[in-house]
Amino acid sequence: MSDNLVIAIDAMGGDNSPRVVIEGLVEASHKNPDVRFLLFGDESKVKPLLNKYPRLKDKCELRHSPEVVHNEDKPSQVIRNRNTSMAMAIDAVRRGEAKAIVSAGNTGALMAISKLSLKTIQKIHRPAIVSIMPHINGRYVMLDLGANTECDAINLAEFALMGNIVAKHALGIERPRVGLLNIGSEDMKGKDEIKQAAQIIKNSHMNIDFVGFVEPHDLPNGKADVVVSDGFTGNIALKSIEGTAKLIMTMIKKSVKSSLLALLALPLLVGVKVKLKKRMDPRLYNGAMFIGLNGLSVKSHGGTDAVGYAVAVGNAIKLVRQDFVATIRDELEHVDLDELSQEIIYDAY
Repeated sequence: MSDNLVIAIDAMGGDNSPRVVIEGLVEASHKNPDVRFLLFGDESKVKPLLNKYPRLKDKCELRHSPEVVHNEDKPSQVIRNRNTSMAMAIDAVRRGEAKAIVSAGNTGALMAISKLSLKTIQKIHRPAIVSIMPHINGRYVMLDLGANTECDAINLAEFALMGNIVAKHALGIERPRVGLLNIGSEDMKGKDEIKQAAQIIKNSHMNIDFVGFVEPHDLPNGKADVVVSDGFTGNIALKSIEGTAKLIMTMIKKSVKSSLLALLALPLLVGVKVKLKKRMDPRLYNGAMFIGLNGLSVKSHGGTDAVGYAVAVGNAIKLVRQDFVATIRDELEHVDLDELSQEIIYDAY
């Protein structure tokens, strides 16, 4: 498999694995015919599914893993167990057998094992979960989405720096607008660490186009290209957005069905319906990346279907083709993050 781009797959991660994983790989493989997959999972469950798709099977190597990380498992319980499908897939990236790992499994465990195995980039204190989200005029980068429930000002400033790099290279924005998610836009609003992070970003050498505080209702309006928060707040915001999107789509369907005039006009609105569904379908934004690691680890939503899983795998492939980890590492070489700590200490006095 060394002659091809190889992606490691945790075939047992997710609510409906390994079926959804295999079905998702069928679509991802069709769109990326040069990519091969290194699958880790229970051979007795994965192999029969692979046998249904001969073309995919030819592009896969299946390695049996005797154990699985369950959703209810605590990271501390599984972090040292190297025999799970998740750990073995991550280790394949560490050893250079694969360029990235994709898992729909336990987020905390994936973060912990990825950090232990792949290690953080030298200048980064904490990795973060980052994803790309839709707004009214395009897309924006949001982090952290759950890796760090509590963050200090330095962590938030580092997230801003990494998010800025993601927006430049993944979205093609030359100078991204960066904002901190807060309960208000005024300077005196928010927790101390958020206000301190704002001062660091504005006053330091980071060369970031900082637009200040961003309120939750600003997220869909395109006020910022990068939105930074701690993982607790970011995860709540993400799930609120996903729930709202589903609510809107459900309400539109119910409204159309209850109106005879709307039903008669429906054939004329097919194009609008398709565009709306494409913009609001959370599956099409699946695949969050753990940023700040010496390797690419991508988290798929645990409850996604084959379409969503294929999107997550496609995102991993795209990031590998862009040599994304090396890009982040190279850009960080030009920034002295230790200066951030000194500025916080100075400001405290």
